[in-house]
Amino acid sequence: MGRVKKGVKCSVIGCGKEAVRSVSRQALASLSLSFDVGGSGRRVYLCEEHYKAYKKAAKKIKRMEKWRWMA
Repeated sequence: MGRVKKGVKCSVIGCGKEAVRSVSRQALASLSLSFDVGGSGRRVYLCEEHYKAYKKAAKKIKRMEKWRWMA
């Protein structure tokens, strides 16, 4: 049983919602997102709203990387 199922809160400063997913801190730091993450450790826990923003930003980066290697 993971921490998300146990009911950990979102790691974003000012957000108190329940976390839905966890991502690595390194993956989140490589993206330029508009929210700050508190705490320490390897994993960052995100609520549905913040995970959606993370996914959208990561999708753009992955698409650019794919295009770069195909050209």
